Amino acid sequence: MNAQMSEKENLFYRTLLALAIIALAAALRIAPHPWNFTPFGAMALFSGAIIRDRRLAFFFPILALFVGDIFIGLHRLLPVVYASFLVSVAIGFWLRRRRSLGRITRATLLGAIQFFLVTNFAVWAFGLSYPRNSAGLLACYVAGIPFFWNTLAGDAVYATLLFGGLALAERFFPALRESSFEKA
Repeated sequence: MNAQMSEKENLFYRTLLALAIIALAAALRIAPHPWNFTPFGAMALFSGAIIRDRRLAFFFPILALFVGDIFIGLHRLLPVVYASFLVSVAIGFWLRRRRSLGRITRATLLGAIQFFLVTNFAVWAFGLSYPRNSAGLLACYVAGIPFFWNTLAGDAVYATLLFGGLALAERFFPALRESSFEKA
C-alpha cells in the first residue's frame, strides 16, 4: 500500500509540474513574438506526452489557448485552430512510452506540418483573402510558407525547452522521474 501511495504522489507531482510548465508556456503566448513563433504546438505535444489523464491532456492546452485568446482577440478560425492543437496533443500520445530526441523531433515536425495544412486550408475554405478554387488554395499555401517556418522554429525551440526542462527537473529531483508503473 505504501508503494502505491508513492506511485500516486509521483503521478501527482509529475502532473503538477507538467501543468505548471504548460501554464508558463501559455503565458509566453501573450508576450510580443514573431508571427506563429509561439509555444503552443510544443505545449500541446508536451501535454499529450506527459499528462497521464487524457481528458486533462486535451483540456488544459485548450483552456490555456482560450485564456490567451481573450487577451489577444477572438476570430472565426478559432475552432479550427483549437482542433489542430488537439491533433498535436494526440501526436504527443505517441511520445508517452518512449521519449527520445528523434521521436520528439519527428512529433514536432508532424505537429507543425499538420497545423500548417489544417489552418491554411481553413483560411482558404472560409473564403478569407483567397478565391475558392485550386489556384486560390495553392496561393494560400504558398503565402503561408513563411509562417510555417516560424511555426516549426517556435515548436522546435519550445519543445526543446519543455521536454529538456522536464528532463533537467527529473535529473535534479529524482522523485519526479517517471516510475516503471507509469511506463507500463
